[in-house]
Amino acid sequence: QVQLVESGGGLVQAGGSLRLSCSASGLTFSSIAVGWFRQAPGKEREFVSAFSLGGGNTYYADSVKGRFSISRDNAKNTVTLQMNSLKPEDTAAYYCAARIRRSRNYDSASSYEYWGQGTQVTVSS
Repeated sequence: QVQLVESGGGLVQAGGSLRLSCSASGLTFSSIAVGWFRQAPGKEREFVSAFSLGGGNTYYADSVKGRFSISRDNAKNTVTLQMNSLKPEDTAAYYCAARIRRSRNYDSASSYEYWGQGTQVTVSS
């Protein structure tokens, strides 16, 4: 019954902002690790940002550090990715992912057990 659903994608101009949200059923985000990944056509799925198991630490890919921020609302059981200063190279399908097992590989897609369907982000120049 585990389900992750992303929302908030869209089309924006370079320099603009978007806020993506991930809602969960069957999981409690406050007690598991949650991450965001993205995948552009013809490219491998790429790490974007993540919480560690329990939410004690946050991680960002170098390509988004300083522009994106990850947060969670435990009461609503949602995780948000705020994306600012967007660039055309940020264009991709963005996926929410979660895991309940410990792993040092927070930036590896293979470490995550559950995935949402993705939401498209397109940044025009």
